[in-house]
Amino acid sequence: MTQHRTTSRRQNDRSADEAAKRQSFSARNVLKTLGPGLITGASDDDPSGIGTYSQAGAQLGYGIGWTMLLTFPLMSAIQEISARVGRVTGHGIAGNVCKHYPGWLLAAVVTLLFIANTVNIAADLSAMADATKLLIGGPAILYVVLFGVTSVAAQIFMNYRRYVAVLKWLTLSLFAYVAALAFAKVSWTEALVGVLLPRVTWSADYFTTIVAILGTTISPYLFFWQASQEAEEQRIDPNKHPLIKRHYGAQREFSRIRADTITGMAFSNVIALSIIVTAAASLHAAGKTDIQTSAQAAEALRPIAGPFAEVIFALGIVGTGLLAIPVLAGATAYAVSEGRQWPVGLTRKPKEAIAFYSVLALSGGIGIALNFTPIDPISALYWSAVVNGVLAVPVMVLLMFMARRRDVMDRFVIGGWLYWLGWLSTGAMALSVIAMGGGLLL
Repeated sequence: MTQHRTTSRRQNDRSADEAAKRQSFSARNVLKTLGPGLITGASDDDPSGIGTYSQAGAQLGYGIGWTMLLTFPLMSAIQEISARVGRVTGHGIAGNVCKHYPGWLLAAVVTLLFIANTVNIAADLSAMADATKLLIGGPAILYVVLFGVTSVAAQIFMNYRRYVAVLKWLTLSLFAYVAALAFAKVSWTEALVGVLLPRVTWSADYFTTIVAILGTTISPYLFFWQASQEAEEQRIDPNKHPLIKRHYGAQREFSRIRADTITGMAFSNVIALSIIVTAAASLHAAGKTDIQTSAQAAEALRPIAGPFAEVIFALGIVGTGLLAIPVLAGATAYAVSEGRQWPVGLTRKPKEAIAFYSVLALSGGIGIALNFTPIDPISALYWSAVVNGVLAVPVMVLLMFMARRRDVMDRFVIGGWLYWLGWLSTGAMALSVIAMGGGLLL
């Protein structure tokens, strides 16, 4: 009887596969396959990241563009591994650490993640408020509260599918930085040389910028979010199950994950490169090299590239912030709740996952509150980047070990070039932390 049920289930799975293959290829069908990877990649270009890329372009010019080619394969590999862990096990990173590693390790990782993400939320809200004030005036603190409350409330009260659709549409705001290129006098030959031919300057400022770029593009909250979203998709789709429970169709799922992740990371890096080139053409060329925030970058563009470029840049900051804050708060809530084995998921109603939504609201609320304190948002952003950089290394090491454990991944342990590229990414992040530590000691 059991054998008959198994055979029937496999036949149903094959029928579903054949039906999927018969569907006509269309842009709409392609877009439907994009989700966790696209949103994760887009949220990487949050206001604090925009500030980092703007500063890099303003300070070092076109010559720093090569870092986008370096980080693309590294971030793609580690994000794909994160997504595979979530898809295979049906749990996020924290859920798997909870099951297979000591409690003290989980507590340390989750605590640092909560601190880093919450401070990052505060810095992003500050940048969004400054950009809005730049456009329409008014009190910045009012915009902090408005954006913070809106972002948290949307996660708690919106239908999950509608909410994900909104996040996908918000990724379009990143094209503002591609549009800004049209208003900057770019030397495309120099920009292309800067991307293809690394020019290393042996100075403390140069290597600090390299560390900042690595820390901005390869962030722990992105690992947690994408893995948890792969697990979340299985909770809302009755045809999806953890691959350790139902093996059939694994290669199709891995192909989807790879396409989704590469698309998201490529999108992220193209936008980041656009910001670097715009800042290099508009700010570095004019001798404006001390740009500390994304809002300052938007304001500095006004006399150089015209008021319309400033408006585009500022609107992009607000749009990316509305995309990134939910990811930051959501990643925190998933990590804490999975670690405590509480019910998790944005698909659940608030009363079904009270603790999960409470953590999400707490992270967002503290992020709002930090803007009422005398804490310098730029200083807070710097230290959150330090914490993120330090945290990324043990999380990535854990992730790589989990990816090779059969009691975690069953027959789907990760090997080959993806495995070694994941370790290369981990090594690059470790070197950046060592460099950052050396800079702090000097």
